[in-house]
Amino acid sequence: MFDAELRGFGVRVGASGNKTFLAQYTSPMGKRRAKLGVFGVVTVEEARRQARVVLGAVAEGRDPVAERTAAAEAMKAAAAAAKQKANRDAFTFHKLAEAWLAGRAGERRASYLREAGACLRRNLPDWQDRPAAEIAVSDAILAMDRIKADKGTVAANRTLAYARAAFSWAVKRQMPLANPLRGIERPGREAARERVLSIPECAAIWRACAALPVIRAAFVRVLLATLQRRDEVAAMRWQELDFDAGLWTLPGSRTKNGKPHVVHLSEPVLAILRSMPKVKDNPFVFSGASEAGNIGFFSGTKNLVIDALAANGETIPDWRFHDFRRAGVTALADMGFAPHVCDRLLNHITGAIHGVAAVYQRAAFFPERKAALEAWAANVCAAATVSAVADAEGEIHASQAGSVGAMPQ
Repeated sequence: MFDAELRGFGVRVGASGNKTFLAQYTSPMGKRRAKLGVFGVVTVEEARRQARVVLGAVAEGRDPVAERTAAAEAMKAAAAAAKQKANRDAFTFHKLAEAWLAGRAGERRASYLREAGACLRRNLPDWQDRPAAEIAVSDAILAMDRIKADKGTVAANRTLAYARAAFSWAVKRQMPLANPLRGIERPGREAARERVLSIPECAAIWRACAALPVIRAAFVRVLLATLQRRDEVAAMRWQELDFDAGLWTLPGSRTKNGKPHVVHLSEPVLAILRSMPKVKDNPFVFSGASEAGNIGFFSGTKNLVIDALAANGETIPDWRFHDFRRAGVTALADMGFAPHVCDRLLNHITGAIHGVAAVYQRAAFFPERKAALEAWAANVCAAATVSAVADAEGEIHASQAGSVGAMPQ
């Protein structure tokens, strides 16, 4: 039904009885009907006013229906773009890294994932809250250069490898971002660390532990005496220990090479572990390091050792916990223990026995490994005891000398 006064203005009655006002006109695309509202919601006067606006636009050569459709589509596209941007902004580098770590759980070693997560948080703090999609190649290059300058080549190389793996994982899952680290060369070539602690230096560290809190002192001494990896020792569980047999059995899920590893516990280590307090509902022997990736525990413990050494008037340059392993096997070689025994002791996959021989050589060398760790611990403890006795005798002589010098002539 159309209005007799305003040509093109009408009302359409639906099957349900609803009445819809409309403005009808002809465009190059055919007949158009612009909806103006529903009777009862919009008055006749308001509908007629809207019709005049629509028909006036037609008179100007415009197509109001097409314009409305285009505007609606533009609004829809803008809303979708805004939502997509909001999602991109919310998907920060931290969330990307966490998604990668969760996605790789069960596929990579737990120790690898812990170290990867800690490394990315530690070395890329400025990236954590940034949208992952906004991190550019230039950002990545600057970040790697900064890490290399501040923390060294190894830290930069590890950070690059972990971050690149995280981005690559996300891109392969069709996440809307590119990998800004793809194709970036490693910050530098890593030189093999050659620092070898001497037995006197190891003995000084052992002796300095007497001034540390119980948990930290025990951790350092067990780490030094067993020659195992820092994270593996820190996450030692009570259930892994067999005190009667003097054995510590690490499951493959906790070792670097994914293979179970049996460590013989020397008498000094057994004595330390037997004296350790057990914390209720805590499976870890070293309760302060219940999370193997807790870098604060390691750095804090080393700083305490350094302070204790200084209090004893001693300084050991350029050392770290991982040096214990190199120091131990070097000393054991000097004692006459075979290289393949040391390889098995350190749980190295490759070593003195390799190639075809490694395929057929499955001997674990348990007796030799036990003898080696007993000899190593005995040497360190003996050196520590000798040094302590010498220091005590030196203090006595100094005291006596001071007393004689104070006597009247």
